[in-house]
Amino acid sequence: MADRVYPSSKPNLQTPQAVNGGGRPPSFPTTKAQAYGANRPVYRPQPMKPRRRSSRGCCCACCLWLTLILIALVLLAAIAGGVFYVLYRPRRPDFTVSSIRLAALNITASNQQLASRLDLSVTARNPNKKLVYIYDPISIAVSSGSVNVGDGSFPAFVHGTKNTTILKTTVSTSGESVDASAAADLKKKSKLPLEIDLETKAGMKIGGFKTKKMRIKVHCAAVDVAVPKGKTAASPSTPDAPCKVKLRIKIWKWTF
Repeated sequence: MADRVYPSSKPNLQTPQAVNGGGRPPSFPTTKAQAYGANRPVYRPQPMKPRRRSSRGCCCACCLWLTLILIALVLLAAIAGGVFYVLYRPRRPDFTVSSIRLAALNITASNQQLASRLDLSVTARNPNKKLVYIYDPISIAVSSGSVNVGDGSFPAFVHGTKNTTILKTTVSTSGESVDASAAADLKKKSKLPLEIDLETKAGMKIGGFKTKKMRIKVHCAAVDVAVPKGKTAASPSTPDAPCKVKLRIKIWKWTF
């Protein structure tokens, strides 16, 4: 019988030789993952930049705060006004034309110029118990329709609490040009309807505190006065005509 040869069970521990005979292990091609990792830059975290708020958001915030501030100021002013009214109960002054006399009324026939003189008395009353009025000089303008009959003024004065003051002055004009039809109408009348306008500035005094002066306009309408005839002087009339008082309060650029 022929002998059979069996392979050895021990593994061959010899290092395989390179095909090219160099004695080194064979080289393998670089994988795709290794090539990507070799060229990839090193990661360096960047510091985060703060986000900029949009200009629209800033504008809305400013408008909101400005609105809230204005509302707060209005509420504070309303509260202060309410407290002032409750404590002092302010009332407007009263003015009445107590006496008026047309001493002279002459119209020249050549150039239609008017010369007049009026004696005027106005009664001023302060109905307040705690408020004192301080008046600047009061300007006076007297007219009849579109004709200026005279101008004058009252001196400045202090009007105390619960006080009644009678103001007297002479109102006159000279060389006032008058339309021919208006001059003829004035000569025909036995009574002249007048309108009297007073204008001044006045402040209030409350204890030791003084307010800023405000404009006051007083309008007296439907005041009839007798017209003198020739050398006969007209008698004074006492119409006791009440006048309307308008206060002109100025806040910043607005007048009320």
